[in-house]
This record gives sequence, structure tokens and C-alpha cells, in this order.
Amino acid sequence: MTTSIQSEQEKLVDGFGRQVTYVRMSVTDRCDFRCVYCMGEEMTFLPREKVLTLEEMSLVAEAFAQLGVNKIRLTGGEPLVRRNVMELIEHIGDLPQITDFAMTSNGSQLGRMAEDLKAAGLKRLNISLDSLDVERFRQLTRKGDLTQVIAGIDAAVAVGFKGIKLNAVILKGRNDDEILDLLEFAIERGIDISYIEEMPLGEISEHEREETYCSSDEVREVIAQRYELVPTTEKTDGPSRYFRIPGLKTKVGFISPHSHNFCGTCNRVRVTAEGRLLLCLGNEHSVDLRAIIRANPGEIEPVKQAIRESMSIKPERHHFTTDGDVQVVRFMNMTGG
Repeated sequence: MTTSIQSEQEKLVDGFGRQVTYVRMSVTDRCDFRCVYCMGEEMTFLPREKVLTLEEMSLVAEAFAQLGVNKIRLTGGEPLVRRNVMELIEHIGDLPQITDFAMTSNGSQLGRMAEDLKAAGLKRLNISLDSLDVERFRQLTRKGDLTQVIAGIDAAVAVGFKGIKLNAVILKGRNDDEILDLLEFAIERGIDISYIEEMPLGEISEHEREETYCSSDEVREVIAQRYELVPTTEKTDGPSRYFRIPGLKTKVGFISPHSHNFCGTCNRVRVTAEGRLLLCLGNEHSVDLRAIIRANPGEIEPVKQAIRESMSIKPERHHFTTDGDVQVVRFMNMTGG
């Protein structure tokens, strides 16, 4: 595997003139939680042979780095339940082209791993937190321990990550009464928070999506009852639209795939744990990188060529609906959070 940096950096540009600089890589479809909006209670996970090895994932990360990508986010399932995942984290942390290295986690393993993650080069963390009520948290995650997650958040704060953000999926009638509590939890710790509209990925039985849908505008109205939200142009290369609260460190973001489509500035692609390069969160356009990697073991150039060619099938936008009509049958844990 080559580690040389090209003297003239390539760029990945899709058919709509958008440069792809950000890759979200799922390291596993497995998770120690079963969040109601993410997966079913009884799940069948990928057999081991269908999941990319850590060495194959390192090759994919390096290929993207050589093609102008400067941000990689590791996702899952829960990335920290993958055996020996620190090997991959250390490899990506050493890539000089990757200036923004992040991870999305449910927080369950951060109490014991936060310090090692920071030492390995991880710069930012997004941590899912949908409730501060112990019993409700257990209901929403089906298996989660709120005390353990809060301890993980506090451990990440203590080791001094450059950026920590909470992600809260707001469901009407289930946790929309905690919008302000979650914000104030973030404010107390000097970290950021993004409120997320539920994404219609996979058939779920826990609730009807159209009944629990809560728009970003509704969340903002609740926050405005207590805090002033001032729009800001600050970005983290993701889909959040950020606001500042005067006098406070915490940024408040909104991820609105339904109500405020963010496709026009999309700079992202995803790689699933089984090696599918997904060109859009809400469509099935994809390329099988696993087949290419295993047909050309250890060779980076065929992977780079496949990525270059994939830009021609990246769609202009997704079309999420709020009426229960699921367009994409894969669950979020299969997509990568």
C-alpha cells in the first residue's frame, strides 16, 4: 500500500459541480443499543466475511485522502464495538491529508476509550443523546445505560477533544418535552448540540414515523421560548445549520432532511461496513468497493479509479417524505450514522 502524497492533489467533483471532501465510513453494522429510529429490535447482522477488514478500510481511507478528501468520520452501528478498531483509528489519524478526523458514537464505550482515541489523532466526537430520563433512555435505545453514556460524555470533555457535539433525534410525543433539558445539559458542559429530524430509513415497528415527526422549525420555536438563537455561517462540513446563543459557548445545530433539504451543498459520500460506496443518504446509488478491493488485494489505484468514476452517479438530491412512505429499505445502522 502506498503512502506517498501526490504533489498535485486531485479533486472529486460530481456532475452538479459539488466537490466531495468528506467521507463517512461505517466500521460495523453492529451496535450495543437498538435505538427505535435506527434499527429493529431483532436484527440480523452481516456475516464477518462480508464486512471489510480493518486493512481494507485503511486502504479505502487512504484512497479518499489521495483524492482530495480532508474529512473522515467513522460511524457504525457503534464504531467502538468493532474489535481492534484502534488500529484503523491510528492509521487514519496518521494520514496527513485528513485534517478533520471525527467519530459518531453512542457514548457507551467512551468512559474507557476517550483518552486513547484522542491520543490516536481523533479530533471531534458526535455523541447520540436523545433523553436525560433513565427509563425513557432505556425505552428509546432498548438496551442503553444513561449513566454509562453520561460518564462517557464527561470523559470526552475531560480529555479535551477539539469538538464535542450531542446529536438528539426529536420524536413528537416521545422526547420533544426534553428539548430544553438537552440543550441545558450541553450548555453546562460547554459543548454543542444538533437536533435531528428522524430519517425514514428501514421499516420499523416501534412507531409510525409520520406521527412522531418533529420538524426543526418546531424545535426552534421551543428553544426560542427561553433562548435567543442567532444564525451563524459556521460549518463543520456536515449538514447542520448552526445558531449561536449570545454569551454562551454552545452552538445549536439543526439537521433537517425533510423540512430544509441540504442537498444543494452536499460534499459527502458514505462507505458502508460491507464496502458499498453510497453516493447519497436517501438513494440507493452505490458502487461495490469490496469486490474491487478483493479482486486487487492491496492495490490502491483500482479503488481510486472506482471512486473517481462514482462521481457520475451521485444524484442531485434525496426526496424524504413524512407520510410513512419508506423509500430506502436499509436501516441507518447499515448506512452508517
